[in-house]
This record gives sequence, structure tokens and C-alpha cells, in this order.
Amino acid sequence: MLITFKTPAYADITMFGDVAKALIKMMGHSGTVPGAILADDVPMALENLRAAVKHNPDAPLNPHRDNDEETPRGEGVSLSHRAMPLLEMLAAAARDGKNVMWDQS
Repeated sequence: MLITFKTPAYADITMFGDVAKALIKMMGHSGTVPGAILADDVPMALENLRAAVKHNPDAPLNPHRDNDEETPRGEGVSLSHRAMPLLEMLAAAARDGKNVMWDQS
């Protein structure tokens, strides 16, 4: 499953579903899909996600694979790299006072 984040203030972002759900929860949302954060709540979601990344930026955040042998041990994408596009989107939405929505794609 893929999840696409949308806001009028930034280009759409599509992520693996399990990665996106983890980031959604770090923003302080329940993790439901579809979902949204109203413009008034975007700054708090941005701060929550920034705090989670700052707490453990190098933690791996990798999509679940049916065959774990496909990803060599020790390799992965860090939380800070996975979260970067969403942090930029939230910052743009906060700056422009726009909602952020996401849905399964």
C-alpha cells in the first residue's frame, strides 16, 4: 500500500504505507488512513515530527518486507531522511495556513 500526502502549499508526497503511518503517528495523529490535519493544527504536527526526528535521527525506518533477506542487515533509510519531505510539506502548509490530507493511493 502507498499513502499520498497532499496540501495546496506543496507538491504531493507518496510513501510506503507502513512508513507513512509511522510518521503520521509521530505527528500526533491516530494513524488512520484517510486522514487530515487542519491548518490550525499543522504547526503542532510539525513540531511533534521534528521532536521525534531530533530524538533519534539515525533510527532506521524501513518498510516491512515479506522476505527480510532482500534488505542486507545494517542497511536502511534513517528516520531523518524518511521524514524530510514530510517536514518540508508541513512547514509549507504551516506557513501558508493550509490543511494537510493523506489517502491510500
